[in-house]
Amino acid sequence: MADIVLCTVNARYQHAAFGLRCLRANLGELRERSELVEFDGSIGPSEVVEQLLARRPRIIGLGVYVWNVAIMSEVVELLAKLAPEVVTVLGGPEVSHELEAQPWTERAHAVVQGEGEWHFRALCDEVLAGRPLPRRIFPAQRGALDRLALPYDEYTDDDLAHRVLYVEASRGCPYSCEFCLSALDERVRPFSLDRLLEALKRLLDRGARHFKFVDRTFNLDLEASVRLLEFFLAEWRPGCFLHFEMVPDRFPPVLREVVARFPRGTLQLEVGIQTFDSEVSKRISRPLDVGKVEDNLRFLVAAGVHVHADLIAGLPGESLEQFARGFDRLLALGPAEIQVGVLKRLRGAPISRHTDPLGMLYATRAPYEVLRTSAIGFPELQHLKRFATLWEAVGNSGNFARTLPLLVEGPSAFAAFSALVRRVTEREGRAHRLSLLGLMEHVLDHLVERGVAEELVRERLLADYRAGGRHEVPGFLRGGSKPSRAARFDARQRRHSDREP
Repeated sequence: MADIVLCTVNARYQHAAFGLRCLRANLGELRERSELVEFDGSIGPSEVVEQLLARRPRIIGLGVYVWNVAIMSEVVELLAKLAPEVVTVLGGPEVSHELEAQPWTERAHAVVQGEGEWHFRALCDEVLAGRPLPRRIFPAQRGALDRLALPYDEYTDDDLAHRVLYVEASRGCPYSCEFCLSALDERVRPFSLDRLLEALKRLLDRGARHFKFVDRTFNLDLEASVRLLEFFLAEWRPGCFLHFEMVPDRFPPVLREVVARFPRGTLQLEVGIQTFDSEVSKRISRPLDVGKVEDNLRFLVAAGVHVHADLIAGLPGESLEQFARGFDRLLALGPAEIQVGVLKRLRGAPISRHTDPLGMLYATRAPYEVLRTSAIGFPELQHLKRFATLWEAVGNSGNFARTLPLLVEGPSAFAAFSALVRRVTEREGRAHRLSLLGLMEHVLDHLVERGVAEELVRERLLADYRAGGRHEVPGFLRGGSKPSRAARFDARQRRHSDREP
């Protein structure tokens, strides 16, 4: 039983609810009267409510994000009906802005906007003392980070064994990228580096090996970022893997030198390119020195860094042709992953200023993806969504490492891969939830139809298939020619018709 239950639904099991751990760490003497409960997207709202109420709490704090707002809204409705005496408190990015457009939030007793540590503890004190809440909406408040307890001791041994551990060295962002909620921050506030390093050392000693820093601009303060990287080099343990989000045009020699000393493949850097078009980047308040970006990416790839680069489709005023050129340019630089995302209008993000002038139409339900713009139509954006899905399965998964060069050959890698996307969509009616073997069959047929030597394609696909530890040879990868997937489908249809009376 717990008086205070902190709960959220994570996108995946291996994700850890960092924000809730920050709240619990800062409850003071109330911490022992609290419990953290996490679910993933496989659970339904009634099961969430059942498990929460079984703990007989007096306060339930719910973390609401773009990926779980649908289920959380239902959880709030059920709690209001089944246990109106339990004080329900909402927090998280999804309820920190535009509450007037979310009437379901009115069923909660309180909403804490922005950083929750400053209000949530005081709110719990009032409720547990039997006093009424002074207000229902607690507006965003930012305080000195050195007053906060760090949350890293809240990670359990099970978390260390099975989950990604989120870490932050600072909060805020000095840039004004309009698609991002960090554009609303006024400045960057660092945590005490001495305190953070002590906490990281404890995690390493307990067996933690995978760390994901959530700082928007890890390499903004070069002295601090170099010191952190030097700490990990000095404390290096087998199996360590680090993830940082970095500004792509800020890699001076002092940072390059320390990055190059990490074992190959143990450092993952997320670099948000978003667009290579200078006019589009200015429009969304994200100026980049493209020459520096390209030079830095070449260095990072050569140094064995796992580069995860982001592009956003559907940005204001960017056409399909402009996006395609950017994709080709980025792929030529050799990053390990290119994440193609479709623009989302996050609640409160300044990107909304372009809605009317540039014909931006968004879905009304999470994740609020753009449906069309003045520069790109609905059918083109639908194609880009399917492109992103198949690129994740083929280009980023590692399952097609040897075959992928054949799929992107030609004047435009984007155009070449788009041909596969269209082929799969025509035959499957979708681009998601396809088996590995099914995808490999499509790739084989597609490349052979394009004129690539069948034996070469089989050889590459079989090598990719066996690279995953598989030893059998699927029938369609054995020697000898075979009818195409379409021909086999037609033959099955004919056999079925022959059996009909």
